[in-house]
Amino acid sequence: MEHQTRVYENVFEMMPSEENPTPLVRINRLNVHAEFPLYAKLEWMNPFGSVKDRAAWELLRDLEERGKLNNGRGLVEPTSGNTGISLAALARARGHRLLAIVPNKVPHEKKVLLKIAGADLEIVSDELCPAPGLGDGSINLAKTYAKAQSHKYVMPNQYENENNVEAHIKTTGPEIWKQTKGRITHLFTSLGTCGTVTGVGRFLRTKNPKIRIVAVQPTEGHDVPGLRNVSQLEVSKLFDPSLVDDILELDFNLAYTRALDLCQNEGLLAGPSSGLILEGALQIAARDQRGFGVMIFPDNIFKYTSNMIKHIPGLEP
Repeated sequence: MEHQTRVYENVFEMMPSEENPTPLVRINRLNVHAEFPLYAKLEWMNPFGSVKDRAAWELLRDLEERGKLNNGRGLVEPTSGNTGISLAALARARGHRLLAIVPNKVPHEKKVLLKIAGADLEIVSDELCPAPGLGDGSINLAKTYAKAQSHKYVMPNQYENENNVEAHIKTTGPEIWKQTKGRITHLFTSLGTCGTVTGVGRFLRTKNPKIRIVAVQPTEGHDVPGLRNVSQLEVSKLFDPSLVDDILELDFNLAYTRALDLCQNEGLLAGPSSGLILEGALQIAARDQRGFGVMIFPDNIFKYTSNMIKHIPGLEP
């Protein structure tokens, strides 16, 4: 691996690590709190475009090491898009197939990208997936495949597999600590599978128990793919509430308006979950006045253009 010259023998060498971190970029025009700088960790700079590259790689390697993908056995996984895209691309590059169970509400762009990455898709009706992004119906269907056709499929299960958390203990947490030279006082993230908040939070607390972990959640009835309100977290076994100091419930429309702010004022083409995280960080910066914040920006805006249309004047269908 030649991280300094960025010359690699294969895409797997490009996966993030303490030696090959995703960048931190300071928020300038949108943050008026001079004594509380905010830095965005741009996770769309990962090879397959999101923070989920980290978990997908850890999940896949674990299955391979345990021999779970021998004899042509493939993977089946429920996904709101990002984990599925990462898993599909990584798996196909290593000779495995993925059946992605996807709620119909997932943006069309993500469905197309899943197919491009090599996944087979099964779309689950909205009635079976009442929660935005990913509902119980898709999770249960994936579990059914893994149980009824265990000779054909194994389910990584990002919502219960501790390797999801471990990925962030090994990579994201150490990257942030090294990049900030230990100055970080606040971590800002969202809630989905909760692998990120639990893994990064767990690592940073070993370095400095006083670091505050702040999670944002959209208001109920939201349409932000991949995010969950705390009331929807029963499907995740990875959420550790003892690690989280503040959970901010924010109007889900701010996810889109703040994403536009990032695009148009900072030159950061961040997706809606990043927009909501920025809003939470700005509120905490106004409250605490002093600090050094790092925000996990999960992915970019390109997967959400169809969702963004209603928030951009003159582009309504």
